[in-house]
Amino acid sequence: PIVGVFYGASSPESDPYVTVGKTVKKGDIICIIEAMKLMNEIKSEQAGKVVQICVKNGDPIEFGQVLMYVE
Repeated sequence: PIVGVFYGASSPESDPYVTVGKTVKKGDIICIIEAMKLMNEIKSEQAGKVVQICVKNGDPIEFGQVLMYVE
């Protein structure tokens, strides 16, 4: 089932929260998932470097779908 919509930035005019190659810390906001008109900030569960972002801005996402890889 569709969970929501992926947004990589807080607004269309804003810079993305993360890009490939960026280092993130545990707890950093990495994206927003809109579900039922609620904007949910998603935080990194681990520290590391973003090596791949698997979805594009505005893509519908499903439960359990990989959004990005952090090494």
